[in-house]
Amino acid sequence: MPTFRILSFVLVLLAAASAWGASAVGEHKLRIVASNYPLAYFAERLAGPWATVTLPAPADVDPAYWRPDAKAVGAMQKADLILLNGADYEKWLAHVALPRLKLVDTSAGFRDRFIRIESAVVHSHGPAGQHSHEGTAFTTWLDFDQAAQQAEAVAKALITKRPELKTAVLDGLKTLHADLAALDGELKRITAAKPGLPLMASHPVYQYLARRYGLNLKSVHWEPGEMPPETEWTGLDKTLARHPAKTMLWEGRPAAAVAEELSARGIASAVFDPCANRPESGSFLAVMRQNIENLKTSFQRR
Repeated sequence: MPTFRILSFVLVLLAAASAWGASAVGEHKLRIVASNYPLAYFAERLAGPWATVTLPAPADVDPAYWRPDAKAVGAMQKADLILLNGADYEKWLAHVALPRLKLVDTSAGFRDRFIRIESAVVHSHGPAGQHSHEGTAFTTWLDFDQAAQQAEAVAKALITKRPELKTAVLDGLKTLHADLAALDGELKRITAAKPGLPLMASHPVYQYLARRYGLNLKSVHWEPGEMPPETEWTGLDKTLARHPAKTMLWEGRPAAAVAEELSARGIASAVFDPCANRPESGSFLAVMRQNIENLKTSFQRR
């Protein structure tokens, strides 16, 4: 048989084998459940078409205060991987039975860097009812170096579960790391321009952001859609007397009346969305880029 015909035959076999392999992977996609959107985003970028990633918390609920029902627990039990934020984020975990070998604690690698919160105020937070932020600060991903470590934990779990995807996962991790490093570098550049600039936060969820990027931040316990009572405004005025902030960070856009009251005190409102749940549009990366632009405006304000 002529050499070129042998070569053609081999190429046909290789193509067939490749097609079969792709089909096999497609028919056996990894089923991944993530406890919040940042982890879901990392998994989607790293696993690509080889996985189905589910975020079970409803769109209008903060995943940190969500509790899985029997259906959600059943879906997690059937999953191949269950991605956990850790840092006491999944308070429901002790009350459900899940296969330990499927659990991936993505923040375990920097457990010694967790921030403890003492004497937190009890308050309401949407449909989840009353709660406090006492315990461990859990928005770990707002330190983009820690976010990169969480992405690495996701990648390691994917490769352990599907070694044949190692090259694709590591390629995805490289680009994801580059994106997170760019966010990290930009925030460091912005905050270095005015070290110690006083800032307020509407909610105590920015502890890791403040530590990583040197923010001089004090928090109240306000919700974007609710007008704080007069006692809260009095407390804010007392805080401003010793901490003359000109910007308050919000998880979401505050009600117009609240923003107007703040503006009358010389305080601008800037959204820095932790993006714990899937946004209505865009991605985790897009939301964080917009957050940084919003914060940049605060540091450029005279």
